[in-house]
Amino acid sequence: MGSPPQSSNRAVSSRSATTRDYRLDFFRGLALLFIFIDHIPDNVVSYFTLRSFAFCDAAEVFIFISGYTAALAYAPVFEREGVAMGVARIYRRVWQLYVAHICLFMVFNAEVAYTLKFLDNPLFADELQVGDYLDNPGESFIRVLLLQFQPSLLNILPLYIVLLSGLPWLILCIRRHFLIGLIPSAALWLAANLFGWNLPGFPEGRLWYFNPLAWQFLFVIAACLGFTHGSERRRPPRWLRISAVIFAVVAALISASWSLHDAVNQMPQIVFLPEAWFDKTMLPPARLVSVMTLAVLVAAYFPRDARFMTATLGWVVVLCGQNSLELFCL
Repeated sequence: MGSPPQSSNRAVSSRSATTRDYRLDFFRGLALLFIFIDHIPDNVVSYFTLRSFAFCDAAEVFIFISGYTAALAYAPVFEREGVAMGVARIYRRVWQLYVAHICLFMVFNAEVAYTLKFLDNPLFADELQVGDYLDNPGESFIRVLLLQFQPSLLNILPLYIVLLSGLPWLILCIRRHFLIGLIPSAALWLAANLFGWNLPGFPEGRLWYFNPLAWQFLFVIAACLGFTHGSERRRPPRWLRISAVIFAVVAALISASWSLHDAVNQMPQIVFLPEAWFDKTMLPPARLVSVMTLAVLVAAYFPRDARFMTATLGWVVVLCGQNSLELFCL
């Protein structure tokens, strides 16, 4: 994995010798840490993660960076080594993710089964949504292999597997023009939100928590940006930076007021907005615009050679982002 810099002449020189944008690694590592913190019950630290200061949370950041880096990593392979090799490399990664998900499920299920027996509390299995598997492991395991059975905490990796599976066809489209990939994606996202389209899950009647028909739009936007701007490190225009700052400040104030209300019940909830505007399953406009706003702010105000990323603690977060699958499994 490498070692964090000390006074680090060698580490810094090795990092500066490459064109890799360590902001991507840093914020992906930070997103994974936030995902972990946000899923610890009754956790005071979770009031200081992204979801308390934005309309989105770490899941959107993770998918955006994954789409951006996927285009940066695999699109050049299509140019250098041909379409067949590019497709092969993407599906090799998809297979790695798929195997990791199956292994995670088996370990997760074993842990829940052991804890269930130890605590003698059947509600524990229902809370983590593995009760159906324990009651009917035969059919349920087939649904696990089909990515339809997704217990709590194990639903973002199936989303990423599905999104990455469509990347070869997306790259072939955006090689001709990015709008060829972007317009159909936007239409599918809009239809999913308007008509409630989603993929079927398991058991009967359950749907995907992260709807791939909606979340693919964020992944496609990021991939188009990574493909078209991979070699052009341009700063966002002034009007876009100002708009992003305004939106981010308003979202932070509203989200912080909600978090404060949750933490201290005596605090009144000043702003009331429809819950459907923030439905995580369907990735509605508020969440989509929020994560895109954060991307604009990072591109505009966080330099690629920011010193906080070369400091010891920052470099640890960078390493987490560079080893995202291993960290997620851990």
